[in-house]
Amino acid sequence: MSDTQSPAVQAPAPDALELAALLCSRVCHDLISPVGAIVNGLEVLDDSSKQEDRDFALELIRKSAKTASARLQFCRLAFGAAGSAGAQIDLGDAQNMARGHLEDDKTKLTWNLPRLLLAKNRVKLLLNMLVIAQQTIPRGGTLTIDPIGEGDNLSFRIVAAGINARTPHNIVDLLNGTQSGPIESHGVQPYYTRLLAQACGLTVSLAPEGDTMVVTAS
Repeated sequence: MSDTQSPAVQAPAPDALELAALLCSRVCHDLISPVGAIVNGLEVLDDSSKQEDRDFALELIRKSAKTASARLQFCRLAFGAAGSAGAQIDLGDAQNMARGHLEDDKTKLTWNLPRLLLAKNRVKLLLNMLVIAQQTIPRGGTLTIDPIGEGDNLSFRIVAAGINARTPHNIVDLLNGTQSGPIESHGVQPYYTRLLAQACGLTVSLAPEGDTMVVTAS
């Protein structure tokens, strides 16, 4: 018997229907928490006549509705059609959506990109790169977005700095297309990021750089 090990067999790519279903599952996962909190707040309003309970419920509903709206707007652009084929999107609008979805008490964005119109798929790629970068700093930190190149060929470099910055499990293989198992709902977002990069003629990499993690499209 040969001592040479056979290379891992790469799993087949999901077809169009499966990819659509996986992305829908991802969007639903993002929305379950704030929508569920709205339902909980409404139940408190129905069940309690105490003013302090009603004030708490209204604040919960208000905060959760704002979160759900921000996530919907972000997902519509990051995963959805967001305009006709060949459309261009204002990077200023993308910045507003990114801040609404990703910024909180723990995570801040430093946005160093120029304000210009850019091809839809490049903007979608940027937003998906930001999601990946955020996953590398689970305890929060700073995401710094810098341009690479200019004009229609603009691409991006995102530095994630935070305590215990790390590479999420299997995400590099999903970005490289070297994963051996089937694509599941928790892995569809980096897989979709790779597809967007390919559509733009780019590749996306994730690598440590000192104490930070860097996501680059080049």
